[in-house]
Amino acid sequence: MSLAPAVPPDAASVEWRNPRGHFYFFFLFAIAATTGTLLADSILTLALKAEQIDPDRSTTILSIVVAVGGLTSLVAYPLIGRLSDRTTSRLGRRRPYLLAGAALIGAGSVLVVVAPNTALLTVAFVIVGTGCVAATVAASAIVPDQYAPEHRGTPSSMVGLGAPIGAVLGLFLAQLVQPHLAAMILLPAGVAVLALVLLSLVLTDSPQPREKDQVKIGLGTFWVNPVRFPSFGLAWFSRLFIFLGVAAVNAYQAFYLIDVQHVDQATVGTTIFLATLILTAVSLIFAPIAGKISDRIGRRKPFVIVAALIFAAGLAMVTVATSIPAFFLAIGVLGLGQGVYFAVDFALVTEVLPDPANPGKDLGVMNLANSLPVMIVPAAAPALLALGSYTALFVAGVGAAVVSALFILPIRGVR
Repeated sequence: MSLAPAVPPDAASVEWRNPRGHFYFFFLFAIAATTGTLLADSILTLALKAEQIDPDRSTTILSIVVAVGGLTSLVAYPLIGRLSDRTTSRLGRRRPYLLAGAALIGAGSVLVVVAPNTALLTVAFVIVGTGCVAATVAASAIVPDQYAPEHRGTPSSMVGLGAPIGAVLGLFLAQLVQPHLAAMILLPAGVAVLALVLLSLVLTDSPQPREKDQVKIGLGTFWVNPVRFPSFGLAWFSRLFIFLGVAAVNAYQAFYLIDVQHVDQATVGTTIFLATLILTAVSLIFAPIAGKISDRIGRRKPFVIVAALIFAAGLAMVTVATSIPAFFLAIGVLGLGQGVYFAVDFALVTEVLPDPANPGKDLGVMNLANSLPVMIVPAAAPALLALGSYTALFVAGVGAAVVSALFILPIRGVR
């Protein structure tokens, strides 16, 4: 495999493959299984492994492992995106990274199982996380690679649905084999490896033309000039703010349920699982519909704006919920807004890419907007919680979602 600058194709001569039918199944399966592995580790199995290594320091161990893994992902997303854009392997631009992702997830998960200390567990999770990044970047780039702009609604909805479906899939597989920790780690990973291999087999991925100059990795790899590409910059900030809202409710959901809704700590996991099922079910129903309608009428911005406002309304409902049924109703509204936003916003993003011929790197930069809130919210949350408990935290999330909608309004080049 060699790396060289990609040659932008003549837009007029592009023949979009627009794969459908069984390809959709393998595409969604790969994205969901990859996300499911990462979430099963982050939410459940890493904590159990940390407890196994040192019960007295388990929370510290988990914090170190997740923090280092998160920082690594921030670098890996745009870096792997650029490398995949410039890869001239006979296997194509994206397939090598799907297969590399499968290999890294498999090897890293085995290392997680056998890790005897914090250092090795951290290395193992970095390997798993890098594999998930490679697979996610490659799979996401398939949409602008393979689909004409007017046909991106449905595959984009699958990219958006990957997180909620993956959360249910990963946690279900892990809980299926509990309390056997090794099986809880390896089963979701094995399913992800299988899904990525299957996607690589059904993917038609043309080799990139070779050039003499080798790829250059510089600071430009990790950002896009928002002055030069304002629409991309506005889309990036919109996604950053919506994910601030998502992180506000996700990161502190367990504490909120215990402290405010008085859910028993022994059963809070079940309540969270039910909430995830509701959110995922609503997203599954409405996201593909929104994607198809946005394709049919040729509009993206109204869907994204309304979805962000619906998400804000759902988070406001969480703030005032006085019972578990009211909380579940609010989660359903969140699922509607989040599902439609993620589905259509990704299609919008693919239409404002600075370099449409080489989408991997720019999609990697866009993924930074997904990852940064996971670090920003925990840093800001203590001050908000001190101000007004969970009300202040969730109201801040509502404000972030509204700002997310406002950033979509000035975007040009997309209706």
